[in-house]
Amino acid sequence: MNTRAPGRRPPAVTGRTNDGAPIHHKGRGPVVAGWLDPRGRALGGRTFAVHRVTGLLLVIYLYVHLGVLSMLLAGPSSWNGFVSTVTAPLFLGFDVVLVFMLLFHALNGVRVALVGSGYLVGRQRLLFGVATTIGTIALAAAAIHILGGV
Repeated sequence: MNTRAPGRRPPAVTGRTNDGAPIHHKGRGPVVAGWLDPRGRALGGRTFAVHRVTGLLLVIYLYVHLGVLSMLLAGPSSWNGFVSTVTAPLFLGFDVVLVFMLLFHALNGVRVALVGSGYLVGRQRLLFGVATTIGTIALAAAAIHILGGV
């Protein structure tokens, strides 16, 4: 007799640990859904998930930026119209978000590289705190500079 609730399925076994216990992936979706799942992760796992997201968003931004630069081919009038649009406060706020993504990705990348290389492995919280402090100061300075003329 089936004792499971209707519509529910057991977690999929994705392998075995060294002691033979099954490894179940998190969530009901494919294993990729666990890529961003913060449950059961320590600080390093959570920041690495955000690191992945900021990396993807920065790659998307790069392609959008290249597309926007192609507007220069249309002539000065279209470029001037575009510049007047993106200097609005809303778009300048997006620039601050972009600087946050850049700072987080870069500073967390340094932390991941140090820990992955075997340096300061037991000091991940300290590294994260230092990166957060540096990033906050740099983000505040960038935000003041970007939004100062608004």
